[in-house]
Amino acid sequence: MGWCRLFRDITWEAPPDLDLSDRYRPFEIIGKSLPMQKVYRLLDDLRPIDATVLINGETGTGKELAAAALHYGGPRRTNPFIKVNCSALAENLLESELFGHVKGAFTGAHKDKVGRFQTAQGGTIFLDEIGDISLMTQVKLLRFIEEKRFERVGESITRPADVRIIAATHRDLRKMVEQGLFREDLYFRLKVFEITLPPLRERLGDLPLLIEHFRQSLNQSYKSR
Repeated sequence: MGWCRLFRDITWEAPPDLDLSDRYRPFEIIGKSLPMQKVYRLLDDLRPIDATVLINGETGTGKELAAAALHYGGPRRTNPFIKVNCSALAENLLESELFGHVKGAFTGAHKDKVGRFQTAQGGTIFLDEIGDISLMTQVKLLRFIEEKRFERVGESITRPADVRIIAATHRDLRKMVEQGLFREDLYFRLKVFEITLPPLRERLGDLPLLIEHFRQSLNQSYKSR
């Protein structure tokens, strides 16, 4: 288990009532409520830090938007932001999607494939629904996080990759660790820093802003007033 300490410049501390919502509006993160202000402050702290972040939250809370804000607001912004929906791929396909494969590695591998980690070189890879990956894939992901190196499926050549990992889940990974469904060492590697996005029921004051946002978006889509 590794440790990472976060230092903050205390010569200027943002007032508790400072509204940071406009800073994240370009990423379509909408809300001015206290729970969202806390999220914005965490995003501000973590944008310049090149460390792994775990984003927790129920479906629809905006985990992908938060990941995009971390990437495009940080030093890797000019490099790729690669998204992977881990729950949408079977185990063998997910490994190939992440690490790539060589021709003939398995049935249907008719040509070499570059994986997402290699495609994200210098940038960020967003692993959505990380709680859905198998224990075998967890082992390989842990090795990558520890070594920043990987091997394509069916190949023995080890390749380096300079990639920041942001993971997200709607599951309780701590409970999954206790049940033996998720590796504890990987869990702690992923949650070097952690953000929890509040569900709408915990920030009902943001409803008028959200309604107006979607009204404007729909009007623009349908060219209506």
